[in-house]
Amino acid sequence: MDLEASMRKSVEATQRTFNTIRTGRANPSLLDKLTVEYYGADTPLKSLATISTPDAQTIQIQPFDRGSMALIEKAIAMSDLGLTPNNDGRLIRINIPPLTEDRRREFCKLAAKYAEEGKVGLRNLRREGVDRIKKLEKEGELSEDQSHDEQEKVQKLTDRYIAELEKKLAEKEADILKV
Repeated sequence: MDLEASMRKSVEATQRTFNTIRTGRANPSLLDKLTVEYYGADTPLKSLATISTPDAQTIQIQPFDRGSMALIEKAIAMSDLGLTPNNDGRLIRINIPPLTEDRRREFCKLAAKYAEEGKVGLRNLRREGVDRIKKLEKEGELSEDQSHDEQEKVQKLTDRYIAELEKKLAEKEADILKV
């Protein structure tokens, strides 16, 4: 398993998590984590409907099966997104209210929490990489100097991806705080 690819995937996963945080503008990715109980199984919303944003303050959901409309509406209302769906029989519309200052701060804290989880994942990958190097050194496949050099490379790689995660967090916080 390639360490750099794993770290890149960890940063990308954190970015996808960031996308689920509201910023005051309509964005279909807000509903990415939402699942609907459809015929007894939790089904992702995006596999039950087309999700679009006709304007900056509205998310529009057009179910493939009209019978699922009430289930989708219930799932949105019961979610922790704090959004109220409006059903006109054909479409479900969600108006995205402007964020209050307190709510913006809460979302910044949430983004920081997600970033910290991403950093923990990167540090775990670093630890696994260093453990592999130490094991190779113990088995005699690497000299002490080679082991030290490889461990430094792993640390530099970790530092680079943590810096990238910090940059993405700063961008998300700026996006949340933008009025």
